[in-house]
Amino acid sequence: MDIIKTKDLVFEEFIRYPDISIKKGRVVFLVGSSGSGKSTLLKLFNATLSPSSGDIFYEGQNIYEIDTLKLRREVLLVGQSVYLFDGSIKDNFYKFYSYREIEMPSEEVIKEYLSICQLDFPLETQTSILSGGEAQRLYTAIFLSFLPKIIMLDEPTSALDTHNAKSLLRDIIKLAKTKEMTVIVVSHDKNLSDEFAEDIIDIEGSKTI
Repeated sequence: MDIIKTKDLVFEEFIRYPDISIKKGRVVFLVGSSGSGKSTLLKLFNATLSPSSGDIFYEGQNIYEIDTLKLRREVLLVGQSVYLFDGSIKDNFYKFYSYREIEMPSEEVIKEYLSICQLDFPLETQTSILSGGEAQRLYTAIFLSFLPKIIMLDEPTSALDTHNAKSLLRDIIKLAKTKEMTVIVVSHDKNLSDEFAEDIIDIEGSKTI
């Protein structure tokens, strides 16, 4: 079953995408040269950006017929620039959960998601001292804990060495398979796509499986 499909998708008249099909529950890597529109495509998938023309379908329905709040709670994007609140790691989990008006996770659950995302910090650690890569991984941990239908990760391993990059993706994919989550990754690291991708989509025209 396709969870995402596109048809004749164009952004700002200068990025023209091939028609894309992403199957539910798969680990998909988007590849293409710099400036080809990979990060933009992720933002189109959850309606952060709007196309100039063409259609995007989520679970068979045009995304512009879906309540935007519902869509963005099920199709989550962790970009290269993320927003965290002032305060501790624990504070940030609680803030994001309170905005969704859902039950707060226990400290043990929070620690499990931090571990998946290579963040072995005390919960009282202030977000102001985190590096850019650590902040991105904290954001990833929070969003993974919501168990979305789709998690989209834009260069999630850029601040990690090869060993930790592979550990991060391995743990995220293990969780995703357990929870029937679709994973869409933008990465320039061919070693990672070769090892972890179930589908590789070249947004400049070709698709290999």
